[in-house]
Amino acid sequence: MTIQFGGLATGLDTKSIIDQLMNIERQPLARLEADKTWLNNRLKAFTELDTRLKGFADSIKDLNYRDTLLKRSTTLGSEEFFTASASRDAMPGASYEVEVVSLARVQKSVSGGVASSTDLLFGTGTLSLTVGEETHTIDIGEGKNSLTGIMEAINAKDLGVRAAIINDGSVNPDGSSTPYRLVLTGETVAKEFSLDTSGLTGGTASFDLGTPIQQAARAHIRVDTIDIYSDSNTLTEAIPGVTLDLRKAEAGATTNLSVNVDKAAIKSAIEEFATGYNKVISFITSQSVINGEGGGVLGGDAGINAIKRRLQTMLTQPAESSGTLRALSQLGFETQKDGTLKVNDTTLSAAIDTNLDSVVSLLAGEDGVEGVATRFKNYLFEMTSSGSGLLQGRKESITNNLKRIDTKVDAVQARLEQRQKTLEAQFSAMETLISGLNAQSSYLSQQMTAITNMMSGSKR
Repeated sequence: MTIQFGGLATGLDTKSIIDQLMNIERQPLARLEADKTWLNNRLKAFTELDTRLKGFADSIKDLNYRDTLLKRSTTLGSEEFFTASASRDAMPGASYEVEVVSLARVQKSVSGGVASSTDLLFGTGTLSLTVGEETHTIDIGEGKNSLTGIMEAINAKDLGVRAAIINDGSVNPDGSSTPYRLVLTGETVAKEFSLDTSGLTGGTASFDLGTPIQQAARAHIRVDTIDIYSDSNTLTEAIPGVTLDLRKAEAGATTNLSVNVDKAAIKSAIEEFATGYNKVISFITSQSVINGEGGGVLGGDAGINAIKRRLQTMLTQPAESSGTLRALSQLGFETQKDGTLKVNDTTLSAAIDTNLDSVVSLLAGEDGVEGVATRFKNYLFEMTSSGSGLLQGRKESITNNLKRIDTKVDAVQARLEQRQKTLEAQFSAMETLISGLNAQSSYLSQQMTAITNMMSGSKR
């Protein structure tokens, strides 16, 4: 690195002068960086708008189709014996008497105990595991003839029976301890199983599963006195459109189950429409210049202004419904001064309670006629399309502009580096020149002094 001592000849602070000159030269670079910041902020704002539009679209998805709008709910006399949930295929207004006679259970069998789970206590050879009507052979070789080895060999076969080892902590009358037991559990109630250990030879211990501690059994319920059986405690076809999850069995105990339209869910979905709409409108308003002051980085953008106008138009545009409801205002939607929506709870509740079919037709449409929610959904999908949406177009334009600015910044920085070197060279040359002139001046002064002295001496 070259060490420069500026101003030694001239007495000027050349470093400070060069720094000030370079600050002036850097003003175009500062403007470019400011442009980059502004463009990045615009991209961030467009991304935020896209997120809000997608959130709005997501909030109205349940309003777009009649089936999803007309959600079903279930009411139980008690949840002691089972719980229930209903799909759109459930028949609203229907009621059922359900009796849980017995629960589905898989078979469980436990072996006799041994002193260790890892000692090689058993013989080698083969085990025969029968699951349902099929018998499978499991090889038990040297080094695998421990309780753990047998468990791993059974599980590796994946035959519909899982093996595990428990430690029951038991102590025999003679004081010895044989707490380790093999537990076999079936994976389905449809197939019983048995294990034959006669194929193992040698060893100092043996085990016998004996009688199962739990027999496999199918679930048994009665719906309106009709007997229904299942291999699972979750039944999906006992009642059309209703899923039953059995919890407890008690023969003779019946529970009333009724299916209704979930009006609370419909109301919540409609209120979500207003919430999603408000998030979009509030953001667009915050990005617009108001009374010539403030505003965000998107102020004046034709695209977002067009979105706002289109949403407001669709909000008030009447629907071509055959029902008595034709506009969202009849559902209690009220426009506020700032353009956002407020839902009148009394109006909305009355419309759902007394005229539900018209509410559904207004929002979801009917017989090829587009509903209000469908109209909004289609427009929102168009605006948020990854290929042709507003964000995609603006992102491409902004990215291109940022690349152009980066190219300019690189060029300006290269020019500034060269300019600084030039200034340093010029001031250095000036210092050298002044230093030389100073040296000549000093020399001439010395010569003049010498001549003067000589002339003075000759006169004497």
